[in-house]
Amino acid sequence: MTGGEGEGEGEGEGEGEGGDGKSLDIRGGLAASLATPNSNCLLHQKKTTHLNHLHLCFFLSFFFTSIFTTPLLLFLFFFFLFPPSMDPTRAFVKSVKRVVVKVGTAVVTRSDGRLALGRLGALCEQLKELNNKDYEVILVTSGAVGLGRQRLKYRRLVNSSFSDLQNPQGDLDGKACAAVGQSSLMALYDIMFSQLDVTSSQLLVNDGFFRDTAFRKQLSDTVSSLLDLRVIPIFNENDAVSTRKAPYEDSSGIFWDNDSLAGLLALELKADLLVLLSDVEGLYSGPPSDPKSKLIHTYVKEKHQREITFGEKSRLGRGGMTAKVNAAVCAAYAGTPVIITSGYATDNIIRVLRGERIGTVFHKDAHLWTSIKEVSAHEMAVAARNSSRRLQVLNSEERRKILVTMADALEKNESMIRLENGADVADAEEMGYEKSLISRLTLRPEKISSLVKSVRMLADMDEPIGQILKRTELADKLILEKISCPLGVVLVIFESRPDALVQIAALAIRSGNGLLLKGGKEAKRSNAALHKVITSAIPDTVGDKLIGLVTSREDIPDLLKLDDVIDLVVPRGSNKLVSQIKDSTKIPVLGHADGICHVYVDKTANMEMAKKIIKDAKTDYPAACNAMETLLVHVDLSRNGGLDELVAELRREGVQLYGGPRASAILNITETQSFHLEYSSLSCTVEIVDDVYAAIDHIHDNGSAHTDCIVAEDSEIAEVFLSQVDSAAVFHNASTRFCDGARFGLGAEVGISTGRIHARGPVGVEGLLTNRWILRGSGQVVNGDRGVTYTYKDLSVKA
Repeated sequence: MTGGEGEGEGEGEGEGEGGDGKSLDIRGGLAASLATPNSNCLLHQKKTTHLNHLHLCFFLSFFFTSIFTTPLLLFLFFFFLFPPSMDPTRAFVKSVKRVVVKVGTAVVTRSDGRLALGRLGALCEQLKELNNKDYEVILVTSGAVGLGRQRLKYRRLVNSSFSDLQNPQGDLDGKACAAVGQSSLMALYDIMFSQLDVTSSQLLVNDGFFRDTAFRKQLSDTVSSLLDLRVIPIFNENDAVSTRKAPYEDSSGIFWDNDSLAGLLALELKADLLVLLSDVEGLYSGPPSDPKSKLIHTYVKEKHQREITFGEKSRLGRGGMTAKVNAAVCAAYAGTPVIITSGYATDNIIRVLRGERIGTVFHKDAHLWTSIKEVSAHEMAVAARNSSRRLQVLNSEERRKILVTMADALEKNESMIRLENGADVADAEEMGYEKSLISRLTLRPEKISSLVKSVRMLADMDEPIGQILKRTELADKLILEKISCPLGVVLVIFESRPDALVQIAALAIRSGNGLLLKGGKEAKRSNAALHKVITSAIPDTVGDKLIGLVTSREDIPDLLKLDDVIDLVVPRGSNKLVSQIKDSTKIPVLGHADGICHVYVDKTANMEMAKKIIKDAKTDYPAACNAMETLLVHVDLSRNGGLDELVAELRREGVQLYGGPRASAILNITETQSFHLEYSSLSCTVEIVDDVYAAIDHIHDNGSAHTDCIVAEDSEIAEVFLSQVDSAAVFHNASTRFCDGARFGLGAEVGISTGRIHARGPVGVEGLLTNRWILRGSGQVVNGDRGVTYTYKDLSVKA
């Protein structure tokens, strides 16, 4: 594999063991006792900015006062107050007190070489928050050479004659650039931190200083004093006077760049964590630009050291990811954990310290963790694809027998399934989950019987794979066929619906697809039991990896990145779940975010029929996505008593009513805060509309394009509603609860789609199929279309 590149400053590693006079050099070996020559350290606290930068300071002071607004700070405050769940592999961050943050040239600067003020501002705000939370923060920064180069280029341009401008301009001396840029860089940090009421200090070091035991002790004492005063020490290598000839070629070096300096300081100063900010998300299995490259969340030296090679260094720094990994390995194995993550994000340092699974972690105990975790999601998806190809090789009868065996296994193991499900339900009740969730979670005998029936129905369906959908004669003896075929691998993420696992698995087998399933933690036992029963029906010739069960929520982000292996994602659950998945993947997503279903009762409706329909639509299964959430009533019914009849019917069933502005005034009920609301319980919104057109407008403004119904005896009014309501399913005189794959005769459904591409409404077997084009010729060539006479005749698909 080719390792991912990124970031500015290159990195290696280095370390000092405190004042023992020995140092672990960048290559990981224990060096001999270092000589201790007396050296003059340019180590001092920065108290004032340089006078020749007052104009810059004035401008930046005004600039940052303007842009440092409160949203990010408020976000950071609530992020600390309400942290997300911590990844088990990052649990060590709970004990972190002292943290070293290194920011490289590629993060500090933009692609044109100028300073990235927005990223630097976000960096300073994060460090301020850590400082306020009693973290001891040490910053190692690059960027002086780049900033100095910009200033010297401008100065050279100003001082050049016209003839000078005609001649090629030589490269600027890097050490001169460093000398000019360092003061400007520190002035910039001073202004930024001053705006946040934080004091910073400047410490310039060279590698030779670390040979001096007295220096190393003084360094530790000085930094400790600064941290006690809540001052943020800012380190940089003093490139202007460095005598090192070339990175990684001067064997006498202790460190070679700011990445290796950061590793060295983390060990010398006994930091609990080193964060290396890069211009990529972390260490990849190959170049980050390669779609096949995968982010390695946990680096295991024994596993990854030989597998990864590195390409070019970054655009501005001296090393790149190769040096960064070297420094991280050295620091981590010496006792300081390291995380490489992106410095482009405005909150990644905070997220690292919250224990989120971002970037790549280096830890001396990583080999004791699940070393294959970072590739397990990909391997699971590949295994499902390979098994699906073997499934497609079977003939129609063999695939049908798998489903029959699966139905028999569900019946045979019903007691075991209900026992495991009962444990899940008991835990959910003890946790105080909502009744609607517990209802979806519970597998009653009738639900299991319904599942078995659905599987048998799918088994008896006509063969869906390899069907000729269209045949066309393009030219004489040149026949084109459109053939149905499976999508490939489908990832289904669902919440508290273990019955969904059975339906989706059966549909995947019938359609020849591989399947990955991730259920909610509240149904963990039920899902495991059902998965075991289902996979027991799959023959060895196909392999039980055809249907994979994902058990860790931490695997979901990795799965959503596998657009080269997974062909479709189907989320089944809350609006929040669906929205998050759509925002987190490039893979096509099929599903609906809301199930806000309406029933409109027209003035021409049969009232007995209307009462029966709204009762069923709301109370048959209130937690279902096809349950009625809003009742729209024609205004005339509010005058002749019809509205009162409908409301009384719902109240008898214990439905809690909320009203729109018009209905709440008449019925004396609480006014709803929003019409776009999915209750998923025995609650309902009622509103009065003037006519069918007003009802249609209300649905379009507030609905979710799921299922909407009209109850009316006037066929013309009904046709207006049916033709103009733009929803996946539109009914006349029938409950919205009929919007279901099994009730539509699809056998089962993978979900209900409110989108307009590929599939819409209840999605059964056909929604999991795509097509291929098969062309049968007899030696034809295009040859500029001169040798072919096109006929374009439609042929019988049965030929």
